[in-house]
Amino acid sequence: MLMDAQDMAAAEQQRIRSLREIGTALVLSSGLLALFFFLPFSPDKKEAPSPITIATSTPPNAFAHIHVEAKAATVYDLATGKTLYAKNADAQLPLASLTKLLTIYTALSEFSPDTPITIPADVMGLDAPHAFSPGQVFSLSDLARLTLTASLNDGAAAIAEATAKRKNETENAMLAGTAAALGLSQTYAVNGNGLDANTAVSGGYGSAHDIARLAGALVERAPEITAATTQPSAHAVSKEGVSFSVRNTDPIVTTIPHLLLSKTGYTDLAGGNLALVFDVGIEHPIAVVVLGSSLKARFTDGAALVAATFAHFAGVASL
Repeated sequence: MLMDAQDMAAAEQQRIRSLREIGTALVLSSGLLALFFFLPFSPDKKEAPSPITIATSTPPNAFAHIHVEAKAATVYDLATGKTLYAKNADAQLPLASLTKLLTIYTALSEFSPDTPITIPADVMGLDAPHAFSPGQVFSLSDLARLTLTASLNDGAAAIAEATAKRKNETENAMLAGTAAALGLSQTYAVNGNGLDANTAVSGGYGSAHDIARLAGALVERAPEITAATTQPSAHAVSKEGVSFSVRNTDPIVTTIPHLLLSKTGYTDLAGGNLALVFDVGIEHPIAVVVLGSSLKARFTDGAALVAATFAHFAGVASL
């Protein structure tokens, strides 16, 4: 049956409306797909993990309120090579008897500890402290123990003279060589005992930082010798059978835990000096050096820095 013209027109209009509806649906579908693929995905806020906050705190500075009378001082960690405290630590100052540390180290680099050392006659005119007579003979180890503990000028001079003769050098050239070998850029010595050469020239010069490293090197090389300096007195017998007993020039040695070395120094030019090495843990040596303090304050300066060091490693401001 054939449709008339009116029916055909109505059918065409219905077809056009259907095509428009299909086109509209396709456009809407394409838009939804675009939103799905190209808009950033945002998870449900309730499921998002909370950020982790780590609490941090700055440990107290145990050296913050330390006051020392010394012109220069340092606390040097010999195990790590780090400076824990410094006051003019690189300033070159008179060393007085701390020079004896360089003398003993030099001798032990040249001689074995049991090498016999004779006290020469030309050291008898040196200023006190001194304890020996010309011609007496000691092993280097025994003479070094007595000399460092009681800061004996005649003992240091005897050791320096024997070592310089062995090396065929002047004392200051010999000691300069040792300082250079150890990398002690601020250190040199005019003589082996540290006594002022005159009213204007000290027997030795160096920095607190240099002496800290030197003291640590001597402890490492000769712990049995430096151990004598941690006791109130030292004892030895000469090769002739003469017994010697000397008192320590450092009165605070019994108050410092795990002490490995103590050495004092004092002259008019230097003022009061002190070098200490002690352990804060197993094989963890620390050096404390005080230069240019007074006769008494060198010990209070040193004790304060030792206490602050133990507080530092305990993580507290003070003990």
